[in-house]
Amino acid sequence: MRVSIISFTEKGMALSVKLAERLKGQQIRLYTKCSRAGSEGVALFIEEDLKHWAGRQMEERNGLVFIGACGIAVRAIAPHIGDKLHDSPVLVIDENGQYVIPILSGHVGGANELAAVFAEKLNALPVITTATDIRNVFAADIFARKNRLFIVNKDGIAKVSSKLLAGETITISIEPGHLETGGSLETSGGLREPEALGKPGFPKGTAFPEKPSLPEGILLTEYPPVHRADIVVTSDKNAENGTLVLRPREYVIGIGCRRGKEAEKIHPFITKVLKELDISVEQADALASVDLKSQEEGLLSWSRKEGIPFITYTPEELKTIEEPVRPSEFVKQVTGVDNVCERAALKAAGPGGKLIYEKHAEDGMTIAIARRKWRVRFDET
Repeated sequence: MRVSIISFTEKGMALSVKLAERLKGQQIRLYTKCSRAGSEGVALFIEEDLKHWAGRQMEERNGLVFIGACGIAVRAIAPHIGDKLHDSPVLVIDENGQYVIPILSGHVGGANELAAVFAEKLNALPVITTATDIRNVFAADIFARKNRLFIVNKDGIAKVSSKLLAGETITISIEPGHLETGGSLETSGGLREPEALGKPGFPKGTAFPEKPSLPEGILLTEYPPVHRADIVVTSDKNAENGTLVLRPREYVIGIGCRRGKEAEKIHPFITKVLKELDISVEQADALASVDLKSQEEGLLSWSRKEGIPFITYTPEELKTIEEPVRPSEFVKQVTGVDNVCERAALKAAGPGGKLIYEKHAEDGMTIAIARRKWRVRFDET
């Protein structure tokens, strides 16, 4: 994620430079509204209205850090706030560098985690106000983000969190074969408690993987749930028996294009193929290509618009893919590898990934789709 830091005074500018220096390796961009602070060329001085600037940053899905008063940040982002599943993470840091305050998209956008990282770098105090965080309660939206699941019905988050905050136990039903237990995946029969054998929904002869370590207040239940579960994790689009439904981002889009290919051509091209395959954009885990395309604005534009990571690989990395691909001598001469879209899709899908849509070419663009082998675990939350 790219993070844009904006300051308003010389003191704030100095703090932004300090933070950027301590976050080496991160995609940090510095901006300022103080002409004197920006005169040294360390940060880009912005003349446009602050609300317009904030709107552009949020449209590009960048994280925002305001060094100054919370009121400035709130007024700047207010016209552009959408919903908790799509808003950019926004944080405020005081000029003395004492407090780091996430004010928008603490969980799904990762603002709370960014606050912890920034606070550590500045020896500051992260000011976290999210109820599940301060009470150390399982957070379904963090669980979803870290396991690369998308939230089908956002209203279910509050309902599940309310039960946990009230001290109640919630049930979670996970599609068999996708729960990682003790370093390995459960059997296709699903996780079963020995004492439950013989009861409805728990057939005899089921293998027993190691039981995962579950957060407090979480109870695994059968899949599909006989009774309504609080959380259902499944790739089945017809699954409805859950207060909160989470689905995997299980598809990777491999893509190649001619240099300078317009976003106006790339966007509908990807949309058309996904529609043909009945894949929603929320099910996409990544857009992948060769590193020669890392600055291709048309691809970056789609990635920013949809909030899908854009990953690129060197030709040498793509050549490690052993799956059969449809080679092209012309592509090899241009990029250094005989097939970009299929190799990139399989590379990003990881071990166990399978190509479900072979290379398709159209108007100087190529696309392929791979499905990754998804799994969920609890110790990542």
